[in-house]
Amino acid sequence: MDSETLFHDAASIDYPILDCDAHVNEPPDTWTTRVPAALRDRAPKVVRRDDGDHWSFNDGESIRPVGLTATAGRSFLDYAPVGGRYETMRPGSFDTDARLADMDLDGIWLQVLYPSVTLFGAKVYGSDRELQLACVRAYNDWLAEFCADSDGRLVGQAILPTTGVQDMVDETKRVLDLDHRGVVISSFPNGGLTPLPEDEPFWHLVQDSRTPVAVHIGSFLPNLGTAAAAKPPPMDVKQFMGAAGATKSGSQTLPVVCQLLFSGVFERFTEVDLLLVESNIGWIPTLLEQVDDMFYRYRFFTNGTDMQVTPSRIFHRNFWASFMVDTVGMDLRHRLNVDHLMWSSDYPHSGCDWPNSRLTIERNFRGVPRAEVKKMLHDNCKRLYKLDHVPDRLPDR
Repeated sequence: MDSETLFHDAASIDYPILDCDAHVNEPPDTWTTRVPAALRDRAPKVVRRDDGDHWSFNDGESIRPVGLTATAGRSFLDYAPVGGRYETMRPGSFDTDARLADMDLDGIWLQVLYPSVTLFGAKVYGSDRELQLACVRAYNDWLAEFCADSDGRLVGQAILPTTGVQDMVDETKRVLDLDHRGVVISSFPNGGLTPLPEDEPFWHLVQDSRTPVAVHIGSFLPNLGTAAAAKPPPMDVKQFMGAAGATKSGSQTLPVVCQLLFSGVFERFTEVDLLLVESNIGWIPTLLEQVDDMFYRYRFFTNGTDMQVTPSRIFHRNFWASFMVDTVGMDLRHRLNVDHLMWSSDYPHSGCDWPNSRLTIERNFRGVPRAEVKKMLHDNCKRLYKLDHVPDRLPDR
């Protein structure tokens, strides 16, 4: 291939870079100023301690420190899972103008936004239906406000409750009216981790509205995200590096994908777009090869003969995936669907390289055809979220 058609450096990028997975750090008053007065004591709130700010859920049922979700601009030497304070984190975490300024410094035109406090899903608020629904609405309302004054450069992804199908359907309809471009689920619509026939109204809705449905790492798993049962692994031991590396290599997402592929959802709803967020992509070709092999060998004794489409075909058709640093994924990209792959920065979490994301982009894409790089940095995100307002080329300055 002619070297002029291959990507070598960020200087060749003459189109807006679209970041398909960035985050906010919700302000301390996100929930206490938005939920009904009777629920405020149980709503998420910041507790000030000598060792930093901590988020308290359901009146102390679960506690999570501020730390690795607010590392943008810090040296690796200064990373710490505990000790963060809102006063010292970059205002781009929660202030619209500051976020846009940080994006400009990083060469990023648009970001698709996910939470930090609710990263594990709506169950973190507690199992009480009234409390969870109020907290879900409060976050989605705040995020709509955060994006509203961005001139279309901030794209919200609403979180959905785990309190039943009708609640999930109602909130999806509500947030689409708020101009959120996608939704984040942490369970099947029925609220559990097993698909049920009663889930169909939700899948009908997102298919008919062409609303992308995202699954972020850390959610859709047993116990993770439940206020009472969530207990993060110790983060001050070497083994934590292994656990974090496994997560970013797909260890949490792999079983979720297998559950989804064989759920029957995508055979009935062939136009649903399901996005895997922050688990990278290098692991996916191996998984697809093995689940196809099991499909061919085992479908007869597992009562799976009604499944007429291979798992890999379902994945290529219905699934999308984001990645950050994944040169292995680039080597294997043709075992995937390049039209469904998207780069992301993870700003302001510990996976981000702000304000030098362009160096990360050069590392990821060097030697990849420029046309494919443009798909993963621009075209695919623009198409998935129907971002017609995004220009195809950067203006000459």
